Amino acid sequence: MTTVLQLDEIKQLVDIPQLINDIEAGFVLYSQGRVQVPPVGFLHLDDPPGDVHIKYGFVTGGEFYVVKLASAFPRNEALGLPVGNGVILVFSQQTGALELVLLDEGWLTDIRTAAAGAVAARHLAPSTVSHIGIVGTGVQAALQLELLRHVVDCRSCIVWGRNATKVRALIERLEGKGLELQAAPDIESLTSQCELIVTTTSARAPVIRADQVRPGTHITAVGSDDHGKQELEAALLGKTDVVVADSIAQCVDHGECFHAVQDGLLERSAIRELGAVIEDPTLGRADDRQITVADLTGVAIQDIQVAAMVNRALVGKRRG
Repeated sequence: MTTVLQLDEIKQLVDIPQLINDIEAGFVLYSQGRVQVPPVGFLHLDDPPGDVHIKYGFVTGGEFYVVKLASAFPRNEALGLPVGNGVILVFSQQTGALELVLLDEGWLTDIRTAAAGAVAARHLAPSTVSHIGIVGTGVQAALQLELLRHVVDCRSCIVWGRNATKVRALIERLEGKGLELQAAPDIESLTSQCELIVTTTSARAPVIRADQVRPGTHITAVGSDDHGKQELEAALLGKTDVVVADSIAQCVDHGECFHAVQDGLLERSAIRELGAVIEDPTLGRADDRQITVADLTGVAIQDIQVAAMVNRALVGKRRG
């Protein structure tokens, strides 16, 4: 029998600290070549505009293979509807039977993306972070801040977005979470104060320039998950000491690395994969004066890991 879980049921089965560790372990499996992940499928709709990402794969010798669909329809906001939606399908590797349907409404995609940001910060942020900078005002901006608390000893956060009203709304939404939040009047104010910056926008032109980033900064860029998107000036990756990709193949195709490689500012061979950095820390940040960038496009291993967590917790709940 196929089990179908709704969002409320799914949320009860996800343990955030453990999820961060599971996503970390998943990146290592991916970089070791132990995960089968075909290229991402994209659907682009025009009227109304919308994007659908299809990610799928399996861990060799694992219990399941997973197919995930996640969508974003920007005009939903004006209709009072969530911008994001999605579903994860979990199939048996032994029989192909559909074992689990996770009607997560895109939440699992959001939370596993935030967990990846926490993993990147754990391995690449400088040893001392006085301020965390968040660029963007959506769901992912809030989740990144919430999950970074598990890996970074910093509660002072500076937020910048193009819409001041949305910045205020984000700050109000995060009140009571144990964070000290303030709005930045401009992007330079944020980059000049923050050692750890996370960009979470759907920008199609750079929002951070190379000359705005000071030595010792780590940037995690999560917005460029599709062709045509870009949050960081290509020259920034060109001057970065350590460029890390969740998936080199994906990032040179449609991440921040794509623009830098295409412009001849970054050699593909210079990009390090996050799983390799986790396994061998000498590949990551060498000192607190270096600039580091993590380019996160979202890899199916993250969906596999979060689905496996939900399944384990569900099995444990039934046995208990």
